Amino acid sequence: MKHFHDAWIQEWCDNNGWTDVFRERYNHYWAFPPNAVMPEPIPQKALRTIKEDKGMTKEEKLWLTLATTFSLTAIILCSVLANPMPIVLAFAFDAITVAQLEVEEF
Repeated sequence: MKHFHDAWIQEWCDNNGWTDVFRERYNHYWAFPPNAVMPEPIPQKALRTIKEDKGMTKEEKLWLTLATTFSLTAIILCSVLANPMPIVLAFAFDAITVAQLEVEEF
């Protein structure tokens, strides 16, 4: 799941003098610091600050909406069918979604 828009990272790099930003893999951004000849990872502190300022991406909001919708549908189905399986499946889906929402740190 993508936790940062590339434009957010580029904006931070422009404001702090970092150049030639590129994404190594999801949520792992590298750029050249001011007056440097080797790229370095964008600092985790900066990434946390960006996330706090900008909030959630559209992809994260979509997954949260899906999890909420799936859970509410499961509650209704459990009542109608008198069967706990829909809520068990919704719980599994929600657990995976919440785990994917965590921003990993290296």
